[in-house]
Amino acid sequence: MVKSFEIPKSMVWEAFQRVKANKGAPGADGMTIEQFEQNLSENLFKLWNRMSSGSYFPPAVKAV
Repeated sequence: MVKSFEIPKSMVWEAFQRVKANKGAPGADGMTIEQFEQNLSENLFKLWNRMSSGSYFPPAVKAV
């Protein structure tokens, strides 16, 4: 299957590691790092798949 964007899976993993190390805040959907990690491999795969196919559109940034 050809993807719209060449995004290595390792790049998504490294980005997750940086967010976790930075103690990233919950996203606009309210999901915490701990909740994301409960199904980590599936969540990272879904994120990578949507990003590389061009179907991922992040929600607006949550105002604080």
